[in-house]
Amino acid sequence: MTAFHHLSVLPDEVIALLEPVDGNIYIDGTLGGGGHAALILEKAPGARLIGFDRDPEALAAAGARLAPYGDRVRLVHGNFSDVAGHVASLGVAAIDGFILDLGVSSHQLDTRERGFSFQQDAPLDMRMDTTSGDTAADLVNSLPEPELDRIIADFGEERWSKRIASFIVAARSESPILTTFRLVDVIKGAVPKAKWDERIHPATRTFQALRIAVNAELASLEAGMRGALDLLRPGGRAVIISFHSLEDRIVKHIFREYAEGCTCPRQLPICVCGRQPRVKILTGRPVMATGEETDGNPRARSAKLRAVVKL
Repeated sequence: MTAFHHLSVLPDEVIALLEPVDGNIYIDGTLGGGGHAALILEKAPGARLIGFDRDPEALAAAGARLAPYGDRVRLVHGNFSDVAGHVASLGVAAIDGFILDLGVSSHQLDTRERGFSFQQDAPLDMRMDTTSGDTAADLVNSLPEPELDRIIADFGEERWSKRIASFIVAARSESPILTTFRLVDVIKGAVPKAKWDERIHPATRTFQALRIAVNAELASLEAGMRGALDLLRPGGRAVIISFHSLEDRIVKHIFREYAEGCTCPRQLPICVCGRQPRVKILTGRPVMATGEETDGNPRARSAKLRAVVKL
């Protein structure tokens, strides 16, 4: 296993919005290397933290980093989407805050054998949890062409999705597509060279789409957000960092849904729906990284932070 490395984005902004307090219970639902978790525990020396990650390598690295905090930390190998069940199994009924730092980590991208990157030849895997589930190769070599088209279009926002899907099906009929570079070659053949975007590699969107599909990232985000927001005590805070428009759209939509009050027609003299806002939005616009941070951590350029407080 290669040494785990990952720079936590927007660290100061996370702590400022989360406002950790001694004695409270916090969740880091995407633990990674434990950077944000360590900041929370350092800021509030009496706080406790439950950390989730699907990636066994990340969990091991975070465990080592957070070892000095002793029994203030509980680590869970599992998907944050089932946060309510995991927390209940630990005997915790409510929490005071949570942080989600979404997407793929620098370590996952840079570890060749994980198969996340189109810049290194490797088995076409892309699983965040390497102990279970279908790989990207499984999807690429088995899904019907219309389903491949849908995944690449919906999760990659790729305009050439239909053509890429047809090229994948044609290529796999000759021999299975098992490596990242083989898939890259297929994508390059499908997208007319004259239409390549100068700003990004032609395989970027398809690789993103497959990674999201392999890990059910968007469904997990929605389920995990709702579960964690329902666990928040009044005054508890949620801080979420997204890295592409699909994630940010879900975060913004769910935060707005929870912040909405009465939905009765305006012509009614009194409210009959009884709906009350459950959260207050703390970030009218997403918080972005400073130029100083992006100089040292280019991954932070696409980060968008949104936060709410439970009413």
